[in-house]
Amino acid sequence: MPYPAEFVAKYREQGYWCGRSLPDELLDAADRFADRPALVTPEVRWSYSDLARRARSFASGIQAGTDLAVGEPVMFQMGNVAETLVAYLGSLVAGLRPVCTLPQHRVREIGLLAQHVGARASVLQADHGRGEPAQVARELHAEGVLDTIIVARGEAIGGGPTLEQLVADGAGGPAPAPVHPEQIAVYQLSGGTTGLPKVAPRQHEEYVYNSRAWAEALGWDSSTRVLYPLPVMHNAGIALAVQPVLLTGATLVLAPSAAVPPLLDLIEAERPVSLPLVPPALAVRMLEEPRSRGADLSCITQFIVGGQALPEGVSQRLRDELGIAVMQMFGMAEGMFLVTPDGAGEDVRHRTVGAPVSVADEVRIAAIGSDDEVAVGEIGEFCARGPYTIRGYYRAAQHNRDAFSSDGFYRTGDLARAHEINGVRMYSIEGRIKDVINRGVEKIHAEEVEEIILRHPDVVNAALVAMPDPVLGERACAFLILEPGAAGITVAALGEFLLAQGLAKYKLPERVEVVSEFPLSNVGKVSKKDLRERIADKLRADAARDAR
Repeated sequence: MPYPAEFVAKYREQGYWCGRSLPDELLDAADRFADRPALVTPEVRWSYSDLARRARSFASGIQAGTDLAVGEPVMFQMGNVAETLVAYLGSLVAGLRPVCTLPQHRVREIGLLAQHVGARASVLQADHGRGEPAQVARELHAEGVLDTIIVARGEAIGGGPTLEQLVADGAGGPAPAPVHPEQIAVYQLSGGTTGLPKVAPRQHEEYVYNSRAWAEALGWDSSTRVLYPLPVMHNAGIALAVQPVLLTGATLVLAPSAAVPPLLDLIEAERPVSLPLVPPALAVRMLEEPRSRGADLSCITQFIVGGQALPEGVSQRLRDELGIAVMQMFGMAEGMFLVTPDGAGEDVRHRTVGAPVSVADEVRIAAIGSDDEVAVGEIGEFCARGPYTIRGYYRAAQHNRDAFSSDGFYRTGDLARAHEINGVRMYSIEGRIKDVINRGVEKIHAEEVEEIILRHPDVVNAALVAMPDPVLGERACAFLILEPGAAGITVAALGEFLLAQGLAKYKLPERVEVVSEFPLSNVGKVSKKDLRERIADKLRADAARDAR
């Protein structure tokens, strides 16, 4: 859904929106900072002119070497390699719309998402993992879902070009026509309560402002070095790292993974200032890694934890054991970002997710089931509106009626509380309404997994709930009711079945509890609250027994 005309006019008049496209803004910045270092990976060290030249060549190569038209969506299954930035920026320049999926997604997810947005093309990294993105593309090409497949770091698929070939063929070619800013720029995947992720259409002007507001809130400039170890094609990677870096002339140090030992090597070698969106699991692993004690982490002034709440005591341990002053953030693919303000005290750092990054961001803590705002200090649903928060999901009219208020506030499904601290309104996240399991930085939609579990011939009913985990925050536990006389189902057997059904590996249940019946709420629905408490009690009992 587009922004209402009165808000478009207001955001432009107030200077939040610039009237220019995302690729124009990114390329102008690349030209301004041409000789500055833009991208560092274990394989390349590119200046802004290096990156921009390759991206422009890729765009020209697409124009000459494929039949993809301006405005077409293109599925992305790329990891943290330099080619990802070439393809992302180059696609924008060519007027294509990247669909930012993850390399971990499989045939089911990619196929359904491609059909939903109308994509017939894909850009993939062939050597990611064990080559799963390439296998996904081959299967979807054979099924007629994808007809144009652009392969990076591998052999061509289905007669399509390689990324390297497009860059070479497009060198010196004519520049594509300018992109009109009043349209969708990028499709990002959003967490939701059911089924596949919802698709958040990010528009040119608001996505530019999203990235600028984040960079300004953190004080980034051309001297800043940002280390990013999480999947870069996630909305967080694009809006918290890639675009804010490129718009400010900063340097992006792109880590291949979040494995702690090589991450420590990069910190000591590249001296980054900022690590945006450190998941709690990574913070815990850094504390558990013996090498962390001797590593020089003094360069890091912005260790920004997000995705879910830190386990109790972790922020204090990071301070005391590693000398790291934690900042927290809260954000969403739909737009709104909050972060610990500069100079905030420990009470703010440890107990809140800070304040919105833009003065134009609007937050409403609403009574559950209502759009009425609750008093400061009371718990309600976190609702957001502003110059970079979307006004509706793509092709999801029914869901939009529930997810957005009549005056355009996005109902996040997260429970939150407002706090007045030294004259500034801060927010804490107190839980969630949505039936989503936060496994590290990955979100598992319970109903999607339950639907597939129910295909198993021995399963009568299934309920997937979160169980607490000291590292990842949460893992998935499947409560199952089985057919009479059926043999028990192990975690391994259930996982094998779900993988065969096309479910991504990170969504697999990591514990199975077979029960005869489910507890019910007072309205006759399965009480997942009781199931979560039951598994938490079992885990505590197991831990106490093991400690004896």
